[in-house]
Amino acid sequence: MLERIGISLEDGLLEQFDKLIAEKGYVNRSEAIRDLIRDALVQRAFTESSGREERVAVVTLVYDHDSSSLAQKLAHIQHENHRAVVSALHVHMDPHNCLEVLVLRGRGKDVVAMGESLVATKGVKYGKLVPATAGHDLG
Repeated sequence: MLERIGISLEDGLLEQFDKLIAEKGYVNRSEAIRDLIRDALVQRAFTESSGREERVAVVTLVYDHDSSSLAQKLAHIQHENHRAVVSALHVHMDPHNCLEVLVLRGRGKDVVAMGESLVATKGVKYGKLVPATAGHDLG
C-alpha cells in the first residue's frame, strides 16, 4: 500500500532535483524520493549493524597501474582477505589507468574494514565502498 505525503522544498532545490531526476530517467518525483530513502536505509543498516551479520558490498577503485607497486598492494589486500572476495573485475581504462570492481561478502565489520583499506591505499585516485542489500526490509 502506498501512502501519500507532502514535503516543502525551496524553489531552487526543487528545480535542481527535477533536472537530476529527468537526467536519470525517473518518471516522477515519487520514485526518485523512494530510491533516496531506500539508499539511506541501506546505508544505515550497513553502518549500524553489530558487524557480525553477513553483508555484501561493492568496492570501486581507479588507479594508475604504473604507480609504484600499487597494483601489488591492492592484490595483497585482496589475497589476505580472499574469502571475502566473491568476484573481481579489472578493466584497462586507458594506457595508464585501471578500474577494479570487487564484490565483497562476509561479516559486516570485515567487509567494511577491507573496503576502506582498499579505498585508502595510497595512489588510489578514486575509491568507493557501496553497501548492497537483498532488500528484504525495504518494503
